[in-house]
Amino acid sequence: MATKRLARGMGSFFKDCGHPMSRWANCPHLYKVRYRGAGGNQVEESGFLTSDAAIDRLTSIYKAKKAVPPSQASQAKSERIEKYGQMRLREYTEEWKAGQRHLGPATVISLDSLLQHHIFPALGTRKMLTFDPKVVDHFIRTMERNAVGLATQSNAYDKLKAILLDAHRLGLYEDNPLQGVNPPQYNPKRAIIPSPEQLQALRGAGDDTFQLIVELMSGCGLRNGEAAAANINNIVADDAYRVSNQVNQTTKQYDRLKHRKPGEYRDVPLPQRTKNAIELYADKHGTTNGYLLRHPNDVGRPFQPYLFQNQWQRLKRRGALAIPEGMVIYSLRHFFASNCLRHNIPITDVAEWMGHNNIDITFKTYRHLMPGSIGTAAKLLNAGLAA
Repeated sequence: MATKRLARGMGSFFKDCGHPMSRWANCPHLYKVRYRGAGGNQVEESGFLTSDAAIDRLTSIYKAKKAVPPSQASQAKSERIEKYGQMRLREYTEEWKAGQRHLGPATVISLDSLLQHHIFPALGTRKMLTFDPKVVDHFIRTMERNAVGLATQSNAYDKLKAILLDAHRLGLYEDNPLQGVNPPQYNPKRAIIPSPEQLQALRGAGDDTFQLIVELMSGCGLRNGEAAAANINNIVADDAYRVSNQVNQTTKQYDRLKHRKPGEYRDVPLPQRTKNAIELYADKHGTTNGYLLRHPNDVGRPFQPYLFQNQWQRLKRRGALAIPEGMVIYSLRHFFASNCLRHNIPITDVAEWMGHNNIDITFKTYRHLMPGSIGTAAKLLNAGLAA
C-alpha cells in the first residue's frame, strides 16, 4: 500500500486497493486519510472521491488541532476517559452501534448475533478501561476451547476489534489494545469448481430462470443475490455489465451491494455468450423496469435467491445435475474466477470484479488456480536476464 506524505504533522492520504499511485486518479476506489488525533492516537477515515477532497480534510483537521490549546485538548481527553472508561463493554457497544448508520439490515443482524452469543457473554460486563492485548487474547482462546468455528471466531474478533479501535481513537488507551494479538485464522476451503463439461450440463438443466442465473454467475462472477437483481439496463457496453444492486436475502428487497455504500457499483466483463443469454431472456419473458427476474407468484416483487437454491436442490435430488459431491451454487462464481486466472488475468482485477472487500480473500480462495510457479518464474526471469 503506497501513501503520499504531506507536510509534517498533517498525515497522509492513500488508496489500499492495490493499484499503483500512478493509477489512483483513474481507478474507482475511494481515497482514505490517516492522521494523529487530539489524543495522539492514529485515526483513519475513508470515503473521499478525489485527492483534493482528501487533502482538504487533512488540512481542516490540521488547522483545527493548531487552533486548540494543548491544555484544552488534554482536558477533553481526560473527560472522554472519565466518561467512557468506566462504561461496561455492553453499554459502550450500544452507543457505538448507534453511530454505525452505514450498516445494512443483514449486517446488523449478523452483528447482533455475534454480540449476544459470543462477545457479551465473555466480555459484556468488563469495564472499557481494562481492555488490553491479554484480555483480547484470552477471549480468542476461550472461543477456541468452546470449539467455536473458525469463521465465527474471525467474525467475532473483527467486531470486537472495531469496537476497541473506536475506543482507542477516543484516547481511552495509550497503546493499541490489539497490539501483538494473533487473530483467528480463517482459511476458506478450496473451492470446488465445475469443469467446462459440467457447466455445459448445468446450462441445460432447470427452467429458463435457472439457466439465466447459471450464465450470470459463471460468466460475470455475480453473487446469488446480484444475479437475482439482473437488469438489462445494466449492460453499459457490449462487453461490460454494471453490478449496481442485489436482492437482500434478509429484507427480500433490492439493496446496495455487499461491502459497498448506496449508489456504488462495479463494472464486470460481459462475455458475448452471457450478453446473448440476457437479451434472449428479455425478448422471451419481458422485463419490469429493466429487471429480468421476478417472483413467480407476484411480478411486483423481486425474484428471491432461495427460489434458485430450491430448484438446484430438487434437480440434485432427482439426479438431474451432473455435479460432484460438495459442489454448490457458489461454485458457478468460482468458475468465473478460475476462468479469469487460467487466462492470466491479474488477480487484482479478479478481486475487483468479484466485489471482494479484501484481496486476501481472493488469494486464499483462488491462489492455487494461478498459473504461475517458482519454476515458471525462474525460467521467465532467466529469459529476461539473457536478453
